[in-house]
Amino acid sequence: MQVVETTAGMRKLRDGLAEPVGLVPTMGYLHEGHLSLVKQARSENPSVVASIFVNPTQFGPKEDFESYPRDTERDLAMLESAGTDVVFMPSARDMYPEPYHTWVEVDTITQRLEGASRPTHFRGVTTVCTKLFNIIKPDKAYFGQKDAQQAIVINRMVTDLNMNLKVVTCPTLREDDGLAMSSRNTYLNPEERKAAAILYQSLCLAQQLWAEGEKDAERIRQEIRTLIQKQPLANIDYISIADNETLEELDEIRLPALVSLAVKIGKPRLLDNIVLE
Repeated sequence: MQVVETTAGMRKLRDGLAEPVGLVPTMGYLHEGHLSLVKQARSENPSVVASIFVNPTQFGPKEDFESYPRDTERDLAMLESAGTDVVFMPSARDMYPEPYHTWVEVDTITQRLEGASRPTHFRGVTTVCTKLFNIIKPDKAYFGQKDAQQAIVINRMVTDLNMNLKVVTCPTLREDDGLAMSSRNTYLNPEERKAAAILYQSLCLAQQLWAEGEKDAERIRQEIRTLIQKQPLANIDYISIADNETLEELDEIRLPALVSLAVKIGKPRLLDNIVLE
């Protein structure tokens, strides 16, 4: 496995990689969910590149950029064991040389859900992904379903800008109690970690209600809210049942529908979702 720390070095190395190339963009502090993306990329491509870059432009001014967990040595060992060929680890100065003035933005779908709570978040995501795609030139890029809106936004950007790659969305990996694997789970203390299981329980309730014939999206939202509010450590940011492409909120469920939520358990803010289809 080769580790590259500059854009110039990555471009030079890219020319020698066997085609097609699969890319797994990450912010590091890896878990089995990330490795599942690497393993899928490995199964579909002769060459696999992973990036590790804690992207400052997708963090708001009061968010956790400085405290975001980092463990590069551990990450590299995990990526090597999963079969990664190249790890691209640029500096912020390399990715955003001063003065920096250029941004990539996707309208409408970035203004809902996470975008409503974090107004500058997706501008940072789409800009850094565009830069990674330009530098690495992957044939496929792999993202997790846990960050469903991110995958939808990136797919929209790739389609709208005629980028020559395919976005692959991979299933969410979960802990034994259903909690979606996330780097931010490390922020949870033992009591909060136990309480966090309520997120997946509420999504399972939505799945059950729909399977039993409930089509009223607002009724399902209310049932989810009632269940989560029984957990005293939980503070709901949003509960959404939306079209899985436009992210418009639904009154009556039509398929496929994205059931997603953001909930604070203590201080950590956790995301999860399922797709009804």
